[in-house]
Amino acid sequence: AAVAVAEDREPQREELPGLDSQWRQIENGESGRERPLRAGESWFLVEKHWYKQWEAYVQGGDQDSSTFPGCINNATLFQDEINWRLKEGLVEGEDYVLLPAAAWHYLVSWYGLEHGQPPIERKVIELPNIQKVEVYPVELLLVRHNDLGRSHTVQFSHTDSIGMVLRTARERFLVEPQEDTRLWAKNSEGSLDRLYDTHITVLDAALETGQLIIMETRKKDGTWPSAQLHVMNKHMSEEDEDFKGQPGICGLTNLGNTCFMNSALQCLSNVPQLTEYFLNNCYLEELNFRNPLGMKGEIAEAYADLVKQAWSGHHRSIVPHVFKNKVGHFASQFLGYQQHDSQELLSFLLDGLHEDLNRVKKKEYVELCDAAGRPDQEVAQEAWQNHKRRNDSVIVDTFHGLFKSTLVCPDCGNVSVTFDPFCYLSVPLPISHKRVLEVFFIPMDPRRKPEQHRLVVPKKGKISDLCVALSKHTGISPERMMVADVFSHRFYKLYQLEEPLSSILDRDDIFVYEVSGRIEAIEGSREDIVVPVYLRERTPARDYNNSYYGLMLFGHPLLVSVPRDRFTWEGLYNVLMYRLSRYVSKPNSDDEDDGDEKEDDEEDKDDVPGPSTGGSLRDPEPEQAGPSSGVTNRCPFLLDNCLGTSQWPPRRRRKQLFTLQTVNSNGTSDRTTSPEEVHAQPYIAIDWEPEMKKRYYDEIEAEGYVKHDCVGYVMKKAPVRLQECIELFTTVETLEKENPWYCPSCKQHQLATKKLDLWMLPEILIIHLKRFSYTKFSREKLDTLVEFPIRDLDFSEFVIQPQNESNPELYKYDLIAVSNHYGGMRDGHYTTFACNKDSGQWHYFDDNSVSPVNENQIESKAAYVLFYQRQDVARRLLSPAGSSGAPASPACNSPPSSEFMDVN
Repeated sequence: AAVAVAEDREPQREELPGLDSQWRQIENGESGRERPLRAGESWFLVEKHWYKQWEAYVQGGDQDSSTFPGCINNATLFQDEINWRLKEGLVEGEDYVLLPAAAWHYLVSWYGLEHGQPPIERKVIELPNIQKVEVYPVELLLVRHNDLGRSHTVQFSHTDSIGMVLRTARERFLVEPQEDTRLWAKNSEGSLDRLYDTHITVLDAALETGQLIIMETRKKDGTWPSAQLHVMNKHMSEEDEDFKGQPGICGLTNLGNTCFMNSALQCLSNVPQLTEYFLNNCYLEELNFRNPLGMKGEIAEAYADLVKQAWSGHHRSIVPHVFKNKVGHFASQFLGYQQHDSQELLSFLLDGLHEDLNRVKKKEYVELCDAAGRPDQEVAQEAWQNHKRRNDSVIVDTFHGLFKSTLVCPDCGNVSVTFDPFCYLSVPLPISHKRVLEVFFIPMDPRRKPEQHRLVVPKKGKISDLCVALSKHTGISPERMMVADVFSHRFYKLYQLEEPLSSILDRDDIFVYEVSGRIEAIEGSREDIVVPVYLRERTPARDYNNSYYGLMLFGHPLLVSVPRDRFTWEGLYNVLMYRLSRYVSKPNSDDEDDGDEKEDDEEDKDDVPGPSTGGSLRDPEPEQAGPSSGVTNRCPFLLDNCLGTSQWPPRRRRKQLFTLQTVNSNGTSDRTTSPEEVHAQPYIAIDWEPEMKKRYYDEIEAEGYVKHDCVGYVMKKAPVRLQECIELFTTVETLEKENPWYCPSCKQHQLATKKLDLWMLPEILIIHLKRFSYTKFSREKLDTLVEFPIRDLDFSEFVIQPQNESNPELYKYDLIAVSNHYGGMRDGHYTTFACNKDSGQWHYFDDNSVSPVNENQIESKAAYVLFYQRQDVARRLLSPAGSSGAPASPACNSPPSSEFMDVN
């Protein structure tokens, strides 16, 4: 073929001009070989011996000389006369000379070319800081993935793009235009590397002569032959291999807590224009491999593969394993298999796709400008154009809109107006200012059981508000109540009346005690003293000789009011016997006699420590202690000083059911762990021997309680309309202390008022319902039912840009997908409702399960992220032009011309 081409291109001989004229045209003229190289032009190799003979001939001055060179003969430059490949290692000036195209054609027209030899044409390439004639192009072996034994050897310039290699391979292997292909290069180690970027050159891709380039063709089910997902193959039956269903009706396997990812992907997959963009391969020309903010095109390619598989119609469900790994690679927060938020994954994915497909290859610096009194229309258009100078992709075309942000300084009244792009709306839900708390009320009357109450209290209220609410149920004055958080049989916290209710979590066990005094004993006061009391049981501890004992806390602690005139160990014992009388029975006279006799016998054996003042008595037995915030209020005089000793009774003289011991807030006797606790009000522990507890302590009765009528109360949550949430979003708010605004007029940070307004809406509007509420003390999920329309969601009342009244479709939206969240904060499950773009049928996607649903099933308390499509876009996609296979994206089709799109 090369010889035939050479014969076709060989011009007819022309009459030889004069020798001087030949020399000037070949050596010195504009067409001569002394002229500079120009990138892209052709130069030709001439065998050095022939060229030297030609020089001698023309310089000899005798046109009839015997030194006539004859036909141009490059035979010594070729390895063989079959493939006409150049010999390796040829050197310019020694083996050949280079002539520009015009000089070559002159010589061929005067002297001819040896019969059958092809001209040796080479291109001038431009490398960094140099231009050179590429004598040795890169010879690549092109093969197809399913026929590795048959290769095509093709020469490519170092400056040819990988796209050129791919196009050449498609031509050689007669690939149909609608088929997807990609290239792999076999490296020196024998492994294969993907040639991702088709815009880079052969030189940049480091391809070498003789390297094997494999072209892979996507299968009809949307997968690549090289993927060979073992996970998929294990679960794919013979029926699945020949399965043919509705495109897009395809589940996603849960890889382990990946329902959040599946839900976000199903929503995005059912955005018609975005899916068409990927199915029609428009993304291939827009992949941005050099964007430092992007993921080197890998997220876009992984998502494209997923879309092509889901919309091939050949899968009931697919395994998004490759996509999951890509996401984890570029966003470490999604590594592993923990549960995450579908909206957070969606935000990452939209941003990643945008940067991977950004048409702006080099972002310029753009300075943000304030309105400074200019008309909104002018400022908005400037802001949008500045945004598009740095961000231009199918994601911007489809999902980005424009806010108007207005800040007003409370001091000087300075107004700052800016316009900012957005990708989705995060709208708040109307929040109730009330909350329901469950508490246990412990009355002073020992005959009454504890009562469980369900109280409605203000969210931003104080502990005193809880006491007032409980007082309405019990008739007990709030001043006679003390509120405590009980955890692990001890007081985790004793609340002051002025503390905020937000410090109480829903999971806390809150006990409210009726008291007649106060914990902080005041010298000279006649008020009762409130004593915190723990219950402990002496139990055998694990020891080599089983001789040591431990003290284990049990039951619910008490706050006991003790009159001052009875504030002795004896008096305290009697008060406690009275308070415990509902579930602790008194010993009869026979028990006391037996006990005295037995104790007298054992008195010598049982060496009980004698009286000791202060808090210095250290209990040698190991005790069970735990973390507690406790109460460290200072006391003017110690309980020990009033009682005389830290343990009672000092010696057993008569039958006692239990002993008393001063302890710290953790329930242990070690009160010298810190200087503060040495002077703190001590707690009292009631220590039981196992036999005595078993005989006199009724555990079932002690744990008994009654439910107040209010426990059946359920605070009803009225449903809210989506429009109410959008109104809340556009309501004026005051900035928080943690996020002040710097006023350029006042020259200081201010808690300005801020208002967001909608200026321009996107084709696809994503609305995120902020169901998860986070505060310093609590996290909760709002399960309020939000009523949202399936069709005709009208935004005309919220858009402040001057509107086009002749085209109301520009402000009306129809629902196309919903991401649902079921469950609470710590656990939950994500699913999706989505409308198929081809059939118009709604389906419910629950991981790998897909089922058709009716529209009346879509609205629920689980709705979390809503996807709406603008009606004019839907109409355009359904028109003959839009349904002919061209997606509604500027990448493959120019955007429609309308007043709304002037700024877009």
